[in-house]
Amino acid sequence: MSSHRQSKKRRYITWGVAGAAVAAGAGIAAQTSMAATTWPAQKTFTGRAFDTCAAPSLAAMKAWNTGFYGAAAVYIGGRNRGCAQPNLTASWVKSVSAVGWKLVPLYVGSQPSCGSGGSVKISASTAASVGKSEADDAVAKAAALGMKAGSPIYLDMEAYDTTNTSCNNAVLTYVRAFDKELRAKTYRAGLYGFTSSSAKAIANATDKTDLPGNLWYALWDKTNTTTTDWPFGATQFTGHSRAHQYMVNSKETRGGYTITVDRDAWDAPVAITG
Repeated sequence: MSSHRQSKKRRYITWGVAGAAVAAGAGIAAQTSMAATTWPAQKTFTGRAFDTCAAPSLAAMKAWNTGFYGAAAVYIGGRNRGCAQPNLTASWVKSVSAVGWKLVPLYVGSQPSCGSGGSVKISASTAASVGKSEADDAVAKAAALGMKAGSPIYLDMEAYDTTNTSCNNAVLTYVRAFDKELRAKTYRAGLYGFTSSSAKAIANATDKTDLPGNLWYALWDKTNTTTTDWPFGATQFTGHSRAHQYMVNSKETRGGYTITVDRDAWDAPVAITG
């Protein structure tokens, strides 16, 4: 993401660490393949979204409700979350939802040992147990904010060296444990990552077991699409399961409120708050 975070320059360096993505990921079917007997209907948003480090004030969200953006990503928790969230409360979620905003829950858990993101790293020996416990924390944080069962939680996985086999295996173990636990608690699994590394690791994994069914890919080509620049298999992550972070660090003013945001093209699940 943007200033959670890392400088734009540093993010470009880490973004390119492992080259271009090639293959496919898992689709929406993965969401309902296990855990709950009956899943709440998916709440999908298709349109333009933004993410920013700290949730804006309610006044700013009302001023920004012009129709240009329809959804906003919020950092609900995680030991590597970079910004305090004084505005992000259950009351705020209820109020911004009431004026029409869709919300995207984002959780910054442990990060790869071979990457530059975050101070709390994934260890191979504890990847599964930590993934499970951090998923429990993510669900608790989402529920406390009024984001109900059936909502997605997007795991923020920053850039890393996917050619480091032991590190990559630990990341996949952690992600699988995180996602399995989310689904056991009836929350949908998503992942934010770079097309050159963290998203590629998910898309290229031969074993798709317990991997996320929604992929939010970072590819800063300034193109508002989830299709024309999709770098993986054309049949993968279909059925409203894609999001694309296409521009970062955009300083914008709407209704007298200036916020620096990242822009996203969205065609994927959002939180159930009603």
